[in-house]
Amino acid sequence: MSEFIPVGPITDFADPSSTLVEVDDESVALIHAAGSFYALDDVCTHDGGPLSDGPLHEDENPPAIACPRHGAKFALTTGAALTMPATQPTRVHEVKVEDGQVLVKLTV
Repeated sequence: MSEFIPVGPITDFADPSSTLVEVDDESVALIHAAGSFYALDDVCTHDGGPLSDGPLHEDENPPAIACPRHGAKFALTTGAALTMPATQPTRVHEVKVEDGQVLVKLTV
């Protein structure tokens, strides 16, 4: 059973930013955008590109992150693939802030 794991103090994550963090040996893209935190698997479902290296599109509806390799966009809230060439969603994880720390709970 997964539990919330601290990944760092809130001050370590600028708004907007995307940061690669490790949670239970899994690579997670932690995104801070418009005052909210999001966590997605750090992998583009098209070709395995690192989403944490991609540009944020926090002003779009829905807010998204793009793969730096081919530009496939994924919704920050659901992980849904929004544009080609990706057709499959990426996994999203729960995030919360507690006592100034950002915590992530992996989706099993």
